Amino acid sequence: MTMLPGSQHNLRHLRVLLAVADTGSVTRASKICFVSQPAVTQAVSKVERTVGATLFSRTPQGLYTTPAGEVLANRVKRAFAYLDPTLSELSPRLKITTTSAQLNALIAVREAENFTLAAQRLGIAQPTVHRAVSRLEQEAGRPLFERNSHGMVATRPAQALAQAARLAFAELEQAEADLAELNAQEAGRIVIGAMPLSRSYVLPKAIARFRESRPNLPIHLLEGPYTDLLAGLRRGEIDFLVGALRDPAPIGDIEQRVLFHDTLVLVAGNRHPLASRTQVTLQELATYPWVVGQKGTPIRRHFDELFAALGEPGPRSIIESSSLILMRELLDASDHLGCISYLQAEAEISRGLMRALPMDLRHTSRPIGLTLRKDWLPTAAQSQFLKLLAPSQ
Repeated sequence: MTMLPGSQHNLRHLRVLLAVADTGSVTRASKICFVSQPAVTQAVSKVERTVGATLFSRTPQGLYTTPAGEVLANRVKRAFAYLDPTLSELSPRLKITTTSAQLNALIAVREAENFTLAAQRLGIAQPTVHRAVSRLEQEAGRPLFERNSHGMVATRPAQALAQAARLAFAELEQAEADLAELNAQEAGRIVIGAMPLSRSYVLPKAIARFRESRPNLPIHLLEGPYTDLLAGLRRGEIDFLVGALRDPAPIGDIEQRVLFHDTLVLVAGNRHPLASRTQVTLQELATYPWVVGQKGTPIRRHFDELFAALGEPGPRSIIESSSLILMRELLDASDHLGCISYLQAEAEISRGLMRALPMDLRHTSRPIGLTLRKDWLPTAAQSQFLKLLAPSQ
């Protein structure tokens, strides 16, 4: 079974397919889509050839979706649910005239803020990109980009349309995995936004167990600042995030699921002056240099609150990093101290690579879990992976 990436599908053909699935009739579909009956038949046949599956059972009573047709129609319906409200807001005609190529061009220019760079990203000529965006603007009856000193900046309607298109294309790409699942095949991939704790504690075990039943499905772990990972999640580029949850949730279109709770730990190298102590004070700790997470992270918030109780400035020498490896090596080579998730550091501590300082931090308990788009519909493989992360859910 083969299938084009979601961003390369013929949107008009998919609209026709959805009309046939909803009505069970070529005649009624042709009236809904304002095309001839032969055009409906041809569109359905082209989609069937693209996906390599029969999508309808043809009977004297009408057309009925096959299991493959049901799966694809469901994803197509979800894709247009993202796309159509934004298109209609710009211009009702855009639902009929907009193509995947035009939306690809819009997304690329939105991200690159430059027609030439957008064309390079898409691997096509610059005039082609410019023409595609111009046609969208003509139908919308308004400019979608404004030029400033930094380049071409998308207007709010253009940003909304680019976001909707990304999510629509993500749904069509999910369809590939759904259709493969019907034939006991594997397609698609799992993309995980992995925050620091998850990379050393929860994900390695889940991946190992997942590989026992699905040894070949690609898994991509993306690292980076929380804000970048969250943006990728909301664009449909990342399936879910694993790591510390935010309180409150940063935006309303995501949901957070608690997997477990974790506390912080203060750590030192084996040769540190405080390493063998049975008791330390905050005043002592404040005199040493530290490695701790960046401003805005839950760990950093707890760290700052810890020293705020002193009523005087806390540590002045701070390296901001979420890297456990950098922290371990810096602690080993200097008098730096570290503040980190206990579960993230547990293996290092048990192996004698760093020592936990005697400071009661039970009050720093924080939820660790999953962050997902509220309306996300996982594939079978993605659902299986989520169950391995949270067997009780």
